[in-house]
Amino acid sequence: MKYARTEFDRRLARHFDELKWLYMELYHDEEAFDYFGKMLKSCWEGRKKPLRDQDARREADPDWYRRRELLGMMLYVDAFAGSLEGVKKNLKYVKECGVNYLHLMPLLDTPKGRSDGGYAVSDFRSVRPDLGSMEDLEKLADACRRAGISLCLDFVMNHTSEDHDWARRALAGEPGYRERYFFYDTWDIPREFERTVPQVFPTTAPGSFTQLDNGKIVMTNFYPYQWDLNYANPVVFNDMTENLLFLANRGIDVIRLDAIPYIWKELGTDCRNLPQVHTLARMLRMVCEIVCPSVLLLGEVVMEPAKVAPYFGTTEKPECHMLYNVTTMATTWHTLATGDASLLRRQMEAVCALPKEYVFLNYLRCHDDIGWGLDYPWLGWHFGTNEVVHKRYLNSWYTGRWPGSDARGELYNDDPRLGDARLCGTTASLCGVEAAEYEGDPFKLERAVACDLTLHAWMLSQSGIPVIYSGDEVGQLNDYTYHNDPDKQADSRYLHRGKFQWGLAGFRSDPETYQGKLFQGLRRLEKLRAGEPCFDGDANVQVEDSGDRRVLALCRRTGDRELVCLFNFSPDFVRAGVDRTGSYTELMYETRYDDIRSIELWPNGFAWLLRDPA
Repeated sequence: MKYARTEFDRRLARHFDELKWLYMELYHDEEAFDYFGKMLKSCWEGRKKPLRDQDARREADPDWYRRRELLGMMLYVDAFAGSLEGVKKNLKYVKECGVNYLHLMPLLDTPKGRSDGGYAVSDFRSVRPDLGSMEDLEKLADACRRAGISLCLDFVMNHTSEDHDWARRALAGEPGYRERYFFYDTWDIPREFERTVPQVFPTTAPGSFTQLDNGKIVMTNFYPYQWDLNYANPVVFNDMTENLLFLANRGIDVIRLDAIPYIWKELGTDCRNLPQVHTLARMLRMVCEIVCPSVLLLGEVVMEPAKVAPYFGTTEKPECHMLYNVTTMATTWHTLATGDASLLRRQMEAVCALPKEYVFLNYLRCHDDIGWGLDYPWLGWHFGTNEVVHKRYLNSWYTGRWPGSDARGELYNDDPRLGDARLCGTTASLCGVEAAEYEGDPFKLERAVACDLTLHAWMLSQSGIPVIYSGDEVGQLNDYTYHNDPDKQADSRYLHRGKFQWGLAGFRSDPETYQGKLFQGLRRLEKLRAGEPCFDGDANVQVEDSGDRRVLALCRRTGDRELVCLFNFSPDFVRAGVDRTGSYTELMYETRYDDIRSIELWPNGFAWLLRDPA
């Protein structure tokens, strides 16, 4: 396929007026904008033919990522296969899992012992040497593209490592580099910021500023070794955009914009979700549509739905292509611990009311902790729930300290003063598989596996892209060895970041093992989802009354097809259903029902009920 030199110009012309207007409104710098435009053209020219071919295909099919066949998996390169070359050699296993969207957790160069799990980047154009090279990453991306797998990579926008070249030059006093960060000679302005800016990690990294050895003070919202970038400086935006496009030109299909709500700072505000953030996000969207239209932007916005949805932008002026459905994840675990689906029903009613064009990434577990950012005003009004008491209950339940709980997890950033903490643990351990294995109780193990599959069925029932955390497909348990590693022992999130247990994966075809039951059960669910039109992104979805608040009922319709999904979040047998006449067939177990107004659900069980043809 030949490409005319006007292709870039065609795309640029479509966006030029808005792009320049937003850029100049923010920076008022014609020279910086001219540089910006030339940089975009240079990046487009550096895009190789296979990527341009993909750009053309996806530009002609802009809804390619909204289809029900898409299934994601997130993994750490070193934990999964040791290196980028190891991941490439194991793509056959990834494909066997049904995965066609692969999210590699942070792998760019970071200082050992001061990396925050890879989020303190010292070079945006180099890979950690122990994982391989940038050439190895590009080869993996090429292999993924040939295998029909889209590759996702984190892009840390808010800050750099203190070891980054920019930071080193700023510390040395080189002109033009201190202005890339927030440097102060006294505490006067930092103290003004501290009055209104919430602390990200009040226990492990209190405050939002760090005083350096030379007496200078620098903004560090996350950890002292992560210096916040100053996006009010056009040079920062220009250079970070070029870094993003450098990764896109290596073959990365999805760029995860890490901590995007934090990137614009303004005195007297909470420095979260400011209007300028949306200006920057909108410009990045246009940049991708101009230079690399096959590349998607995934926004990491770990906030309540009212603050998440604006990052989609509008139909006319979109921002991120996709966002995380973090609140539903947290509410799901709350629902499992309480056995009451009322809050989850309210959450899903809000999600279902959003435009169908909005694409969420749905997940049960990820690399991070579970924060209990629930709708406490609503819980307090309807159930008299006290926030502090309830958080303590949830954390007691999921650490196995509450009587009757078989969940096994650990706390992260426990703050006894506020009665607050976040939770860590693998899906299987939080569902009770670890406790059942330890006790050698086959009855408990069967229930725990059923609970695990039900939660995955629930994730797969939601609109958007389901994403599995590597190891969950074979029920990987918590890894307590991090306690003995000096570089990891202070961070309990490594509890669920352990090495992939290939020995467990060896049992995936054996239905007599819990690994086989989980793997085969999950694959069946995924295949059913991929083959059923009711799971299309444009299906009509609504929450219905199940007749029992322990059971969530979700109805998906497309054309004359209807799928009713029931989820029992309690450890009891429950009779529930929806007000329907006619016969339905349960897809997972192929059971036929002549009446679904009241059917029996197993403890922590589910049913996917497809209406039979008239």
